[in-house]
Amino acid sequence: MDAYQQVANKLQELGITFDVVEHPPVFTTEQADSYIEGMEGVRTKSMFLTNKKKTQYYLLIMDDKKRLDMDDFKVQVGADRIRMASLDSLAEKMTLPAGTVSPFGLLNNEEKDILVYFDKDIVSEDIMAFHPNTNEKTIFLATQDLFKFLTHLGYDYQILEL
Repeated sequence: MDAYQQVANKLQELGITFDVVEHPPVFTTEQADSYIEGMEGVRTKSMFLTNKKKTQYYLLIMDDKKRLDMDDFKVQVGADRIRMASLDSLAEKMTLPAGTVSPFGLLNNEEKDILVYFDKDIVSEDIMAFHPNTNEKTIFLATQDLFKFLTHLGYDYQILEL
C-alpha cells in the first residue's frame, strides 16, 4: 500500500472527510501553494525536530508563513538544545523522505515517542492542509478531525504560543 493510501484508509476508517489535490512533487510550501490556490485552509509547515542527544523528538506544526524562534521553542518544551532532525531520524521514526513531514507520518511511529505541538495561531482555523506522506498531494481536513486522528493514534498534543 502506498503512503497516501495508508493515510486515506485511516481517515476513512475514522469517518473523517477530506479533500485532496494532486500535483507534481513539491519540496517547499511555496511550491505547493501554486497548486492549491483558492482552496480553503491554513497552509502549514510541519517540522521534525530533536534534542542534541537524539533522545527526544518533536513534531511542530505551524503556519507556513511564520518563522520559528528556536530559542523560544526550546524554553517552552524544556529542552537544552533543539535542531532539525536528520533525514536518517525522519526515515527511522516516521518512515518518511524529506519534504513530506506531517502529522500523518505518526502512523509509522510505532514507539509513539514523538511529542506533538501546534502553534496557537492555527488551532482556531477550521481547515488545515498537509502532505499526506507524499509530496505529490496536499490534503485538506478539519482541524478538529486532525485532533481526532491524533487522539486515535494515541498522541497527546500541546498548543504553544510561538
